[in-house]
Amino acid sequence: MKSSNLPTYGGQAVIEGVMMRGRQTCAIAMRAPDRNIVIHEQPLGGIYKSRIANIPFLRGLVMLWDAMGLGIRALTISANLQNNEEEKIEGGSLVISVIIALVFAISLFFLLPAAVGQLTEDYLGWSTWWGNIFEGIARLIIVIGYIYLVGRIPDIQRVFAYHGAEHKTINAFEAGDELTPEEVSKYSVLHPRCGTAFLLTLVFISIVVFALIGPLSMHLRLASRLILLPLLAGVAYEYLRWTANKIHSPLVRLLVWPNLALQKLTTREPSNDMLEVSIAAFNAMRSGEEPINPV
Repeated sequence: MKSSNLPTYGGQAVIEGVMMRGRQTCAIAMRAPDRNIVIHEQPLGGIYKSRIANIPFLRGLVMLWDAMGLGIRALTISANLQNNEEEKIEGGSLVISVIIALVFAISLFFLLPAAVGQLTEDYLGWSTWWGNIFEGIARLIIVIGYIYLVGRIPDIQRVFAYHGAEHKTINAFEAGDELTPEEVSKYSVLHPRCGTAFLLTLVFISIVVFALIGPLSMHLRLASRLILLPLLAGVAYEYLRWTANKIHSPLVRLLVWPNLALQKLTTREPSNDMLEVSIAAFNAMRSGEEPINPV
């Protein structure tokens, strides 16, 4: 049976594992060095049940921020397990690592293309409109190129395979099939509700919005990209919610095709061992979603 709550289910690949998130619970299943599957469960924060979760555009920013926090905790738990907890990643070192990663991502995907667009206007004499369009194209090329190059790293290829296992598991569940490695392996590694889709949608929306902005100095141009980024993220989130609710429409499926195409770079075919981990994470999350009946 298909569930009306399906759009709330999400996942994320971590180091040798998968995180699954529902309405109430988050579950992480990891393959330990001894090859056993270790499961970590935790309830979601109250933000998911608050009024903010129902306010369009604002809810996107809050949910994305919390999802990033969940992802960081999942990566930390998984990394510590793989290290046999001898060298834990926590405290100040974790905060610094997150800040560095955010600064790097914003600089590479937003500030660098903005600087390139401004330089084309200043030194090549292009109009502001064409400079903004070129900025958007440069941003798209950088995003795709970065994902492609990172995906060639062996360790990241394993993470991408767990990403594929996550998608296969959710696809099998939505189809009402049995969650066994043999059955789940038949499904696609692509899924319309994916973080990769958010990134590509954000890039496309930024191309349109930034193209409408008039001439700016280099400093104002860079500042505008930072200031407008939260707004664009909120719009991208609402767009993905809409496509998730209308995914059976032929038009919507055409609209999400670019997102699915990009997922071919961020997913790999998983092994049965990886599918076992993903299924364990999904089942743990689902058990936390269902009310407990008194005996």
